[in-house]
Amino acid sequence: MTPPDLDRTFALFLDVDGTLVEIAATPEAVVVAPGLPALLSQLQRQLDGAVAIISGRPLAQIDELLHPFTGSAAGEHGVAIRYGDGTLEEAPAGLAVPENWREALEAAAARWDGVLLEHKPHGVTMHYRLAPERGNEVWRLVRSLVPEDHPWFRLLPAREAVEIGLRAASKGQAVERLMRQAAFRGRKPIYIGDDFTDEAGISAAKELGGIGLRVGEVFGGDPAHVRAWLKRGADHIEGTIRLSTIPTGVSP
Repeated sequence: MTPPDLDRTFALFLDVDGTLVEIAATPEAVVVAPGLPALLSQLQRQLDGAVAIISGRPLAQIDELLHPFTGSAAGEHGVAIRYGDGTLEEAPAGLAVPENWREALEAAAARWDGVLLEHKPHGVTMHYRLAPERGNEVWRLVRSLVPEDHPWFRLLPAREAVEIGLRAASKGQAVERLMRQAAFRGRKPIYIGDDFTDEAGISAAKELGGIGLRVGEVFGGDPAHVRAWLKRGADHIEGTIRLSTIPTGVSP
């Protein structure tokens, strides 16, 4: 599939890790390409605010990573959603992974060299990228804590990681809620993501008359190609904006 040329009728929904930035050994080790925050700000201006970051990271991490860009965003796979006017919708603070689960995971991470536990306001992620041989043990542990029929929590597979997250939240629901906002309403959504948790966002974009783009299929699995496509789109839109300001009868 060839990604479309961007124009001012679209709304963008963008995952972070593996989509806008390359996957790193740990969440803290990711490197933001020079110019990415400015590019996102440019697209946000060109699309009248219809750009949203949809990530498994908490909102505070998203903002820190992409500073000075800020705007509409969904953190922890839609557990927390910030709208363009700054309004925040978030699951209650008490709806979070129980402390005894966190303690069990912390104890295991301390025993297993290379396994890292990432705490989030509502969930946790066990990373085994640095110890792939521990993958089966990590999965057995989290499955022992979270049965498939658990009413509040579910397991979310990621790249050499597994997350315990809220069952009620998904990236698809985040897309649906953001598309009801004034900046997004009436636009054609494009969702771009790279892993399992992005499938709900891709499905939602398609159901709303838009497009879902998987990084592995459309961009060769390379976030640099995603960034290059966004840059071409921003340049194209900027050119159309300039042409639209030229008085009738005047050659550009």
